[in-house]
Amino acid sequence: MRYLVSVIDDKSNPGSTDREPAISAFNERLIADGYWVFAGGLADTDAATVVDNRGEQPVFSDGPFVESKEYLAGVWVWEAPDLDVALELAAEASKVCDRKIEVRPFR
Repeated sequence: MRYLVSVIDDKSNPGSTDREPAISAFNERLIADGYWVFAGGLADTDAATVVDNRGEQPVFSDGPFVESKEYLAGVWVWEAPDLDVALELAAEASKVCDRKIEVRPFR
């Protein structure tokens, strides 16, 4: 089963900025163990644009779709045999990247 693993940072209490070597090592292990599908870090929310084309004309709005002290800082997509394995990996990922993690299965 595939899982979307969201990395959640906090503007008022951000995670450590020196985590890149540990994250790279964790990613290498995910690849070696066959869990890795995709990963990517995201630009700051100030770089976001929301597009709403449900009406007559598309509406483009600067900034994130919701203002919050917490925001999506990056994502992984993992292939894991079950939720228990995904949650074990997520606990390790949270420690490695010093941020909260949300795990959601794909339908």
